[in-house]
Amino acid sequence: MHAIPPATVLAGVRLFLLDMDGTFYLGDRLLPGACEFLAKMGRGRWDYLFLTNNSSRDAAAYAEKMARLGLAVGAEKILTSGEATIRYLHAHHPGARVFLLGTPALEGEFRRAGISLVEDAPDLVVLGFDLTLTYRKLERACTFIRRGAGFIATHPDLNCPTEDGFIPDAGAMIAFIRAATGAEPKVIGKPHPEMIAAASAKTGVPAAAMAMIGDRLYTDVAMGKEAGIKTVLVLTGETKKEDLAASPFRPDLVAASLLEVVGWLEEMEGGC
Repeated sequence: MHAIPPATVLAGVRLFLLDMDGTFYLGDRLLPGACEFLAKMGRGRWDYLFLTNNSSRDAAAYAEKMARLGLAVGAEKILTSGEATIRYLHAHHPGARVFLLGTPALEGEFRRAGISLVEDAPDLVVLGFDLTLTYRKLERACTFIRRGAGFIATHPDLNCPTEDGFIPDAGAMIAFIRAATGAEPKVIGKPHPEMIAAASAKTGVPAAAMAMIGDRLYTDVAMGKEAGIKTVLVLTGETKKEDLAASPFRPDLVAASLLEVVGWLEEMEGGC
């Protein structure tokens, strides 16, 4: 039982921010309550937005994955750390010349958003989860940073889970550049509150009316706490119930799965 009833905790929420892998699906398998949650969102009282730190793909690619899982989720319902970084650049570095370390998908996303991508004399070096990374790209990024270019990273994850195990993610690439230059990047994705700011800009919903649902204490819950929004931990992914005792990040609510969250929302609607 929760010290404060879920209905009280979630009373002012209009928008649920949803982690994807470990919260909504695992690989190509929908987790309990995923379909029921989307059905509940479609009734008008609440809305939702998926969040992902993976900047190697754009929102359209994730929408295609949802379609393969049998769900009609538009790209406008998905916020990647790549898009959040674009929004940050427009807000804080308008007109900046950017040297981008990223996949062709991320490069296309930046170009469509009007970001000026250059190969020399950039104002900023932006690092994403670059599956096309080469030593030449790293060498040039380090050179530009030493010459005074700013350093921004889409997200801090050290590893990315795959069906074959973990592979190095953007955080490992940050570590390379940090070791070579001593520079610390401005990081945008979870657990940093810039992701919440991007969600608010994308949806028009203020942070005070949001709740974050995710399976990781140190990213999903930590970000929610940093941004001052409600947090719901689901136990369908990385975090187990016994992990809570040792964590400095305390969620407002803990659910076995999204199905339990749907139950709370039904209670808030009077059992309808």
